[in-house]
Amino acid sequence: MEYSFKSEDLESRTAAEILYWAAKTFGSKLALTSSFQTQSLPLLHLVSKICPNVPVFFLDTGFHFKETIEFRNQLKRELGINIVTLLPLCGHEDFIENHGELHQTNQNMCCYMNKVEPLQRALAGYDAWISGVRRDQTEARKNTPVIAMQNNGLYKVCPMVRWTQDDVTHYIKRFGLPEHPLSTQGYRSIGCAPCTKPTLVGQDPRVGRWVGSEKTECGLHFNPTTGAAVRINSQSSD
Repeated sequence: MEYSFKSEDLESRTAAEILYWAAKTFGSKLALTSSFQTQSLPLLHLVSKICPNVPVFFLDTGFHFKETIEFRNQLKRELGINIVTLLPLCGHEDFIENHGELHQTNQNMCCYMNKVEPLQRALAGYDAWISGVRRDQTEARKNTPVIAMQNNGLYKVCPMVRWTQDDVTHYIKRFGLPEHPLSTQGYRSIGCAPCTKPTLVGQDPRVGRWVGSEKTECGLHFNPTTGAAVRINSQSSD
């Protein structure tokens, strides 16, 4: 069944309602990505309750903190989510052998090879991608729509986009969810270990990412086409 809608039609819905709508609409053509940080918990918890079979892509760059890998494994056990690990095309060992510490000489290329390209490859067989980005996280994300078609034709759905950090904190406390082991050590936004530093109380959590450079994004969330009506062929209606 074909129908049309706009991103603003979903603006007033809760994260759970948006997630349920996405799962119902896209079915087996829906995937999700997660960095498995503390801030990832509400979305992962909702997924475990609403659509536990949806694949949750984890980009294993080979540079993650060991605590992140342990936290990912813990959440897989406790939430029963369907985690699918993505690797760079050349594999981590070959990447190190051929490119060494690329994060020190070309951060954008390092992120592309270890994150952007593997995700693009994995999403090639899907129609929609669930992301946990929020408008309050960075300047680049402040106008993120609930749903938008990207240049590659993939629909990006962001159920948590209207949430704030306080919303995340309250949700975690309400449901007694575990936190990333490094959260108590000042790591409030966690990426790859070589490019992530702890931050001070009161600082923007993202200032600990790519310290000493102007880089603020890994590239996964660039270039959506926003504001346009979206047309979808679906077997079900909302």
